[in-house]
Amino acid sequence: MSSPEFIRTVAIRYATQLQQCHPQTPASFSLAKTIHSHMITFGFRPRGYFLNRLIDIYSKSSMIIYARNLFDKIPEPDIVPRTSLVSAYSLSGNIKKAREIFDQTPLAIRDSVFYNAMITAYSRNDDGHACFKLFRQMLRDELTPDNFTFTSILGGLAHIVDREMQCKQMHCMVLKSGSGFVTSVLNALVSVYVNCAMMFEARKLFDEMNEKDELSWTTMVTGYVRNDELDAARELVDGMSEKLGVAWNAMISGYVHHGHYKEALDMFRKMHFMGIKMDEFTYTSIISGCAHAGLFHLGKQLHCYVLRTENKPTPDFSLPVNNALVTLYWKCDKVDWAREIFNNMPVRDLVSWNAILCGYINAGRIDEGRTFFKEMSERNHLTWTVMISGLAQNGFGEEGLKLFNQMKLEGFEPCDYAFTGAITSCAMLGALENGRQLHAQLVRLGFDSSLSAANALITMYARCGVMEAANVLFLTMPCVDSVSWNAMIAALGQHGHGVQALEVFEKMLTAGIVPDRITFLTILSACSHAGLVREGQYYFNSMQRLFGITPGEDHYARLVDLLCRAGKLLEAKNVITSMPFEPGAPVWEALLAGCRTHGNIDLGIEAAERLIELLPQYDGSYVLLSNMYATAGRWDDMANVRKLMRDRGVRKEPGRSWVEVENKVHVFLVDDTAHPEAQAVYDYLNQLMLEMRRLGYVPDTKFVLHDTDSDQKERVLSAHSEKLAVAFALMKLPRGATVRVFKNLRICGDCHNAFKFMSKVVGREIVVRDAKRFHHFRDCKCSCGDYW
Repeated sequence: MSSPEFIRTVAIRYATQLQQCHPQTPASFSLAKTIHSHMITFGFRPRGYFLNRLIDIYSKSSMIIYARNLFDKIPEPDIVPRTSLVSAYSLSGNIKKAREIFDQTPLAIRDSVFYNAMITAYSRNDDGHACFKLFRQMLRDELTPDNFTFTSILGGLAHIVDREMQCKQMHCMVLKSGSGFVTSVLNALVSVYVNCAMMFEARKLFDEMNEKDELSWTTMVTGYVRNDELDAARELVDGMSEKLGVAWNAMISGYVHHGHYKEALDMFRKMHFMGIKMDEFTYTSIISGCAHAGLFHLGKQLHCYVLRTENKPTPDFSLPVNNALVTLYWKCDKVDWAREIFNNMPVRDLVSWNAILCGYINAGRIDEGRTFFKEMSERNHLTWTVMISGLAQNGFGEEGLKLFNQMKLEGFEPCDYAFTGAITSCAMLGALENGRQLHAQLVRLGFDSSLSAANALITMYARCGVMEAANVLFLTMPCVDSVSWNAMIAALGQHGHGVQALEVFEKMLTAGIVPDRITFLTILSACSHAGLVREGQYYFNSMQRLFGITPGEDHYARLVDLLCRAGKLLEAKNVITSMPFEPGAPVWEALLAGCRTHGNIDLGIEAAERLIELLPQYDGSYVLLSNMYATAGRWDDMANVRKLMRDRGVRKEPGRSWVEVENKVHVFLVDDTAHPEAQAVYDYLNQLMLEMRRLGYVPDTKFVLHDTDSDQKERVLSAHSEKLAVAFALMKLPRGATVRVFKNLRICGDCHNAFKFMSKVVGREIVVRDAKRFHHFRDCKCSCGDYW
């Protein structure tokens, strides 16, 4: 049996060894485990100080399970191990466990340090309300707050205090406690003033501080930046006697965040010349600035500089910098370069994966995006949202909706941006009922006030032919931005309400919303669809003169389309000749379409040749030219164009129309026999045709672009996809319900005429959305006024 003297000697030796486990490092933790193992092997049963010391070491080494096992073996643990465990659970983010330890601790043994640990836990978790509630409990328990208490409580309050009176009350309490001269406390108080946007009071307190540390300067600089006072922030940075890199980083980040990229770059250069050490925060901010500003070459130079100066970067440095570089390259249309960086990254996180996914989707490389998405072992809300939105915006609406449902099945609650992507899919597909269901879910989840979702809903309702719902939604939105106004103008324009679209634009200006280049695209389209030539020319000319917006090729294409629709082909040609840059495919396509409509074959041939030269694989240019020859009866020329298409492997996109009936989308092709009810549709359509002929309908066979007899031409016309879709909808939808049909190409002229008569026969509204616009047929009239 060991003597007390021997046990005392062993205890002193263990105590000395445990003292060496400081500061907390992996080596210290390993040493502590070794000492603990030796105790167990030797038969030494640690108590009191030894248990507390081991629990403290394990807690600070993130080995909470070891610490908790030792803690649970103590019959009546004192305040020291309890405090260690509360701090450990706090650092791991397990606030619930920390609070359990706190609540199980008898009031009699609690002290200020113990309360500080729990208050700090809430402060780290940004739970200011729980932080302040516990602080008041501490005061009721007659414990005196110290400097650490005030630092923690002020850190928590910075997230919830929003009134001047609350800030000043806390300031008075700090002064009364005697902590008004402690730098850490004053830093926290300055942060509270900053969060309340009380920059005058924050600066006054900052100037009165006897001692300022790095955090003091950084808090003030970031405070000015967050409150959009960049000049004051810069003045403060320039006046610093000690050039602190953290403060300079905050200034550069502020410039980038506010779009002042030139100032950020100047600050970066000055930082370099003054020898201020740059870190990962410096590089990520300035590289992000280059990405947002499209400064590819400068960003590339920064990349080279980092590679040259950082020989052995740590993971903490390389990961954020590489992520910023990946974003730079994909935003500058260098997705393959971005992927190369990604492939060579020693460490990757979810930000890295999402950045590459964004690159593929933004570049329209959907197949690669799909493959990459499937390879991702971890996904978050951003991952799903990027993929859903990318599919919707690139013509894969049905797949986007399926992915949205899969997102929910995998346990992710969609955010408003994910809903925006799904709603955009509905807009593209014309899936009105599905869109209405998503709208209802938005309201139920409290996302109905989301600006992005509301803007998508305006477009969805408009593109599904329900203009009234789009208008009501726009008028009842709690707040609108330029995107909202643009969506409404575009919606009115697509439905042929050009005058109303211009009225909305004038209201937009009255509301103080500055139009952008998208606004003018929607305005020019609205004028084009409504035949408002003079108004369209006025707004085009006002872009540069009144709003400082230089017209781009897309604006010129809309202007040419406006003139061509009105038959002003020579004016359109003059516009093309006077353009400050070489006209591209959209411009020549607009001219070709105009020549096709108005029968100007010579000018149409010139436009088609230029278009085919620019886009040799685009089927639309061949089809328009071929149709133009067919209309003129030049069948040999038409055949030559068709042969050229075959020789070059260009395939004409087949015309198809679809309609939603009972939450199912039914698709029809020309002369369709694949639909299970095709024969019933043809029989019903023949009945309608008889009644339409009694009202004066005569099939316009000039729209049959084949050299065949009259009867055969009429049969071809009756089998057009849009006629089949409308007939099916009339058969299946309830009596009086509006028919909404969608077509991927421009509506046939004969079909347009037929639907006017059909609407009269059936006594209901027929809405058709083609590739260009909407047509509302009612009582033998169309909303376009036959101007389309």
